[in-house]
Amino acid sequence: MAASFLLAVVLCLTAILVFTHALWLITDGRRRRLPPGPWPLPVIGSLHAVTWSRPHRSLAHVAERYGPLMCIWFGRHPTVVVSTPDAARKILTNSELAGRTVLDTMLAEGHSADSVLLLPPGNKWRAMRRLAMAELFTKGQLDARLQLRQEKVQELVLYVSEHAARGEPVDVGHAVFMTVINVVSRSLFSADIGSRELRDKVKEAAQLLSTPTLSDIFPSLAPADLQGARSRMGALVRYAHRIIDEQYMRRRRGRDAGQPRKDDMMDVAIDKEKEWEEEGSEMNYGAIKGLITDLFVGGSETVSSTVEWAMAELLQCSESMKMVREELKTVIGTKGQVVESDISQLPYLQAVVKETLRLHPAITLAFQRAMATVQIEGYSIPKGTGIVINIWAINRKSKMWVEPEKFMPERFIGKDISFWGKDFEFIPFSAGRRQCLGLPLAYRMVHLVLGSLLYHFDWRLPKDVKDNGIDMSEKSGAIMVSMATPLKAIAKECDE
Repeated sequence: MAASFLLAVVLCLTAILVFTHALWLITDGRRRRLPPGPWPLPVIGSLHAVTWSRPHRSLAHVAERYGPLMCIWFGRHPTVVVSTPDAARKILTNSELAGRTVLDTMLAEGHSADSVLLLPPGNKWRAMRRLAMAELFTKGQLDARLQLRQEKVQELVLYVSEHAARGEPVDVGHAVFMTVINVVSRSLFSADIGSRELRDKVKEAAQLLSTPTLSDIFPSLAPADLQGARSRMGALVRYAHRIIDEQYMRRRRGRDAGQPRKDDMMDVAIDKEKEWEEEGSEMNYGAIKGLITDLFVGGSETVSSTVEWAMAELLQCSESMKMVREELKTVIGTKGQVVESDISQLPYLQAVVKETLRLHPAITLAFQRAMATVQIEGYSIPKGTGIVINIWAINRKSKMWVEPEKFMPERFIGKDISFWGKDFEFIPFSAGRRQCLGLPLAYRMVHLVLGSLLYHFDWRLPKDVKDNGIDMSEKSGAIMVSMATPLKAIAKECDE
């Protein structure tokens, strides 16, 4: 009797659910005006149509059926996915579509309220961007820290030389990460902070910040944090804040003791505290911590991952490796080191970087949000709708590129195609108002680091990797996609 009653209740609830869902499909005007997409199911929407371990690939596959603009439903929350250069141009050049989708994980420790990556365009967002550009990313600031970058790259060369002398493989991604994070941290508070632990936490944060959870599909469940994602993100934010607070207190004590300024971001924060308080400014110490936390995540892993992918591609393409090394020897000659002023004289190195970013963009998916209802290509994108720019798919469009899956740096030789946001068939750092803030630094670091590693060393694969081939598969992730198996290669110091 009890079993029969329970079955009847289940059947009744199922019928109600199906009826309610059917009624929603019929009456919800948004669905009829939005772009096409997989048919939404009760409760989950169209999440069943996407493989979320590697969403950039899955979304590209689904878009082949539904077109350059399609709609994916998170429960009853629509997200428009953009997969072609023309559609991306219309989205990324529309200021009304430059908001940010903030996932539940991003709310941990209030980070989204102090994040230049997550804030919508507004006074605070503009103030944070202005400060970052003025103190870190203008040409003048970058030129002022040229010697710092050169020193850190020389430390990387020494590190690789020591491994070469012992015949030990180099973990390429980790070695480059240590170089880049220390360039960033020295610019922020004149201290080296690179460690294996920090890189692991940066990788975890990048994945958490871009992976939807049950709380995003069913907001009523958010307080329970059923998957623990917000809790894990909270621990990572607190870890970053501890590093920043330690540096701040050390600097504050030094300044009180009469130590001179170091002309870094921490000095700027201390100098401007009273000014910000008196003006009632959007900026404060909390905003500085949020900005620095963003730079930890976005300013290091993107460069190290790009160099790692580039080395992996070159080690599989002997002709390209030969050409880039010959170019370096010709241009650098016996100077003894690559310097940033050489970059403009190294077109093939630039082409290698571009081709690497085309195949393995620093950011595979860019998340935005409609701040007003906008009409695009005959469809209506309602205010509040999430937007995903599939950069990975755009960079591989067969209509734009010959043999798009093949590593061919030559495709960029003699062509005026850049990744600064003007060519929408090639936007590895996105474009428009949400283009990567640290792109000017990333441009210099990728070329300087990769050029130095190739100029100073001959590279080969360990025997087991050479026999089995490099594992080019991607580690699960929604934004920053790194190699599933870290690249380890053996360096041999070459005559200069």
